[in-house]
Amino acid sequence: MDLDFLTHTPFWIALGQIIIIDILLGGDNAVVIALACRKLPPEQRRKGIIWGTAGAIILRVILIAFAMTLLALPFLKFVGALLLVWIGVKLIAPDEDAHDGIQGSDKLLAAIKTIIVADLVMSVDNVIAIAGAAQSSGEHQLLLVTLGLLISIPIIVWGSQLVIKLMDRFPLIIVAGGMLLGWIAGGMLVSDPVFANTEKWLWMPKLEQTKVLHYGAQVFGALLVLAIGKFVASRRPKTAHGSGHA
Repeated sequence: MDLDFLTHTPFWIALGQIIIIDILLGGDNAVVIALACRKLPPEQRRKGIIWGTAGAIILRVILIAFAMTLLALPFLKFVGALLLVWIGVKLIAPDEDAHDGIQGSDKLLAAIKTIIVADLVMSVDNVIAIAGAAQSSGEHQLLLVTLGLLISIPIIVWGSQLVIKLMDRFPLIIVAGGMLLGWIAGGMLVSDPVFANTEKWLWMPKLEQTKVLHYGAQVFGALLVLAIGKFVASRRPKTAHGSGHA
């Protein structure tokens, strides 16, 4: 195998850029992972974090390989945004009764599924930055992306464990995490090609892609998740919290 590329400066610059992007975006991931695993027994939290992160990373590598094509698909961001709102609401107002009588392994699988789905949806926008950084190096793009993700995994995993500890002490962080998903969803929805592309899908209303639009949509998304989450939680019987675990 020709390893000459390891001596090329563009390769290391691109790798550094990808690691920085992964760490910056990992803040969102750490919150989602922590939210999904916070109700697991302590001995299962580490498993949930590791397996959920591993699944998300594998899917992200695949997503990056098709980044340009996927981002151009109509309604992909639209559907993804709705999915994020739904996940955000479920995190703010979890269905306590749904876990009654369910084995720990089922809860673990549910947490892993939540992590993978949320990360996959959130990655739709993010992968374009990573793909762009990889393209600047010329060859070995997939190797770059994989290496960058592998190096940043420990940071994301450690970050999510820290967030879980903070959540135990400050429950308000859970609400903030759900609102964060709504914030991301709002920005995704208005930037969907069906709204942003003025040359295609002319039967759809077009939105001028301004900072005001994006910030407004993000704020609306965060508040929407908070409002729905609080409404759903208020409709639930409060006796669920009273039944302690044996």
